[in-house]
Amino acid sequence: MKHLLTTADLSRAEAIRILDTAGQMAATQSREIKKLPTLRGRTVVNLFFEDSTRTRISFETAAKRLSADVINFSAKGSSVSKGESLKDTALTLQAMGADAVVIRHQASGAPHTLANAGWVDSAVINAGDGMHQHPTQALLDAYTIRRHLTGERRDARDPASAPLLGAGTGQDLSGLHVAVVGDVLHSRVARSNVQLLTTLGARVTLVAPPTLVPVGVEAWPCDVSYDLDGVLGDGKPDAVMMLRVQRERMSSSGGGFFPSPLEYTRNYGLDARRLRLLEDHTIVMHPGPMNRGLEISAEAADSPRAVIVEQVANGVAVRMAVLYLLLAGDVTHEASDKHGASDKNGVSPKEAGQS
Repeated sequence: MKHLLTTADLSRAEAIRILDTAGQMAATQSREIKKLPTLRGRTVVNLFFEDSTRTRISFETAAKRLSADVINFSAKGSSVSKGESLKDTALTLQAMGADAVVIRHQASGAPHTLANAGWVDSAVINAGDGMHQHPTQALLDAYTIRRHLTGERRDARDPASAPLLGAGTGQDLSGLHVAVVGDVLHSRVARSNVQLLTTLGARVTLVAPPTLVPVGVEAWPCDVSYDLDGVLGDGKPDAVMMLRVQRERMSSSGGGFFPSPLEYTRNYGLDARRLRLLEDHTIVMHPGPMNRGLEISAEAADSPRAVIVEQVANGVAVRMAVLYLLLAGDVTHEASDKHGASDKNGVSPKEAGQS
């Protein structure tokens, strides 16, 4: 794996390898000293042309935990604001010796262009491009679902028990049902999750008003419903993923996607009444940032079944895994072939904190 541009590029085996490696990375973060020497001497550039706090900090934390040098680049206040092109910015990064470029861009396809135009030799990781893809978000969502709903935790179906770090290792998400609810039209998270969760064997149902369902959705490997109560009550989802209503994209395209915020909340918001429709083991997810009182109520966001804060923590482990596999995984595999020093996921016991 040279780049991570879209979840559509991941096979089942590759996705499981990333999730298993993330589990090993998460185990190291419970130690007093969280830093690993794995990427010492490597340089990771966070190239963000679009505003972000959560994703940028998560990637920065992940890279630093692996001892990489991190350069944060923001389009605001840079030469980009003076008209510099993506190509010239990329050539500058290449001259500086970047080993990995984490790019977030408002234009769909920008990461693919950066990875394939020959401007840089570094690994390219898509941190969100337009309304297209956000692969590491889908991976952290899948990792969170697997921790809670597979292995020992899935057998127990006990919401009061703590998720196990090793739960689900080596497993996919076969037999699970995930409902993705809300502004699907503008959501790169929804697109990434449909592809990845389906690859891992889960059944996905999209729930949204007709105006927020993309044209051509019938070709997606998922079900589509306009009835949230019906899906929650009769579909018995194992996980409910609420999407942010992206009002900034709606206003730029003229608005008018639903009559009023109140009507949207009544029909598609997750509140206390709808929480009671869920199975005891069902978890509530949200990629953030949340519009409390619109797509999700405060009671739902703060309920014991909500794993929203845990998703943020899992994001660091997943991004550590992605950076490791892109920048050090192949080298470690070569070493393991010669010396047998690494496990089946390419993470040495020392690096994964298992020694």
